[in-house]
Amino acid sequence: MKDKLPITMKDIAREFGTSVATVSRALSDNPRISAKRREEIQRYAAEHNFCPNLIAGSLRNNKIMKVIGVIIPEFTHYYFSSILSGIEQYASAHGYRLMVAQSNESYEREVEICKSFYKSQVCGIIVSQAKDTARYEHFQDLIDKGVPLVFYDRICTGVDCCRVVVDDYFGAFSAVTHLINTGCRRIAFYGSSMKLEISKNRYNGYCDALLKQGLKPDERYLRYCDNRIDAEEITPELLLMEEAPDAFFAVNDDTAIGILYTAKRMGFRVPSDVSICGFTNGERAIACDPMLTTVEQRGVKVGEEAASILIGQVEGDIPMDKVEKRVVRTRLILRGTTR
Repeated sequence: MKDKLPITMKDIAREFGTSVATVSRALSDNPRISAKRREEIQRYAAEHNFCPNLIAGSLRNNKIMKVIGVIIPEFTHYYFSSILSGIEQYASAHGYRLMVAQSNESYEREVEICKSFYKSQVCGIIVSQAKDTARYEHFQDLIDKGVPLVFYDRICTGVDCCRVVVDDYFGAFSAVTHLINTGCRRIAFYGSSMKLEISKNRYNGYCDALLKQGLKPDERYLRYCDNRIDAEEITPELLLMEEAPDAFFAVNDDTAIGILYTAKRMGFRVPSDVSICGFTNGERAIACDPMLTTVEQRGVKVGEEAASILIGQVEGDIPMDKVEKRVVRTRLILRGTTR
């Protein structure tokens, strides 16, 4: 006979017809909940062997090792490694250590990591979801079990949870506006999957910048492309068009560098013939010739903010039922690939 699965705060909330936040407060003896209701919920939890995330509660008394789980989509991506650096710096300064895993852009891998982190009793998890994640039960399950959860960069719209993002819309808007102001009119857009909020926001910034200047987005110049290899394969087709793009705005620096390499190989002068702008401001942006104009994402700052929220929740400075949302401002870094 299989062991019965432990109940969660969500199960208790359903039993009493209330919210998970109310259950959380009742279990922690919060005076905002009436004494009668607190007693009822606590008795029900005890009778059904409810097992909360004991790590977070014990941390407030410094009784156990402080470990934060971090899920990175790709270690090789400069932006994610810079975010990890920010998380580690802030966590280390506050007495926490990290347990880090790579989802490798896989939903199945992401689910397994979440289960593994919970079994390892990390005090909370900081995560950027994988590209192909379309179901969110594994995240909701962690929240229901009382595990502090903070998203960064790629947020999960399927759960109401703390998050730290950069201002993707403004970053794209300012970049495309600069391209237009320097004389470009046929601006191509290379973006990621529109299932991701960051992709939607950057695309919307691109479109609105065009519309504000009296231009219209042209489907001929739109491509799904978010890496250098694909950029090198796709770009020749656009540059050989009768009305070829005179500028490219790419979702990240690697893609922009793929465009730059291809344009130069085909004999185009950058930026005289074609301007190129990326999004990240990683180390590769200054290692190419000419150096890349790009939108700086400030990954270290994103990591610091994510760690700040998580540790705040673990130590009780930020209420568990408060959804903290922070936006890190981007800035356009002008270099040699634009006029």
